[in-house]
Amino acid sequence: MDKRLSIVIIEPDPDRAEPIMAGLRDAGDHDIRIIAGETGLARRIAELRPDVVLIDLANPSRDILEELALASGPMERPVAMFVDQSDEQLTRAAIEAGISAYVVDGLRADRLKPILDAAIARFHLFQRMRAELASMRTALEERKIIDRAKAILMKARGIDEEAAYALLRKTAMDQGKRVAEIAQQLVMAAGLLT
Repeated sequence: MDKRLSIVIIEPDPDRAEPIMAGLRDAGDHDIRIIAGETGLARRIAELRPDVVLIDLANPSRDILEELALASGPMERPVAMFVDQSDEQLTRAAIEAGISAYVVDGLRADRLKPILDAAIARFHLFQRMRAELASMRTALEERKIIDRAKAILMKARGIDEEAAYALLRKTAMDQGKRVAEIAQQLVMAAGLLT
């Protein structure tokens, strides 16, 4: 938490919000905003575009937890949720909603910095993992298309797999496209002819 962060605190009780703000001020020079009401929460957070969202709830229900988690955009930014009490189902719901840090036993100023640091690090780790997973899925889908295109060429031209791939690669280079794009076009064209 070395750089200046824009932090939104979701806390309806001003008496509970003040120690949070004090703890954040002690942790660094941050732009801190408090949202006290739950109405229009998603819109207000979208307008503020914070780097981090802190949610402080005394006794959350599963519905409130999921609504707050989704409104705070856990896939777009780190979200740390502080609750006074919890149970296994609420913890699981928070994790499934994408909360970066779910801290039971409320929020204490002395724990704020390490929890925020961990939430931010965990968010970035999961963000990289999601990107890698998406990339792997795309690569797998492209591999399937290329394999289908090779099979079409092998059957139509009576060539082996290596020659079919070489033909796809040469066509891609000649047209300045990726092999997967040429393969997709061939598969689509073959689908029209059958």
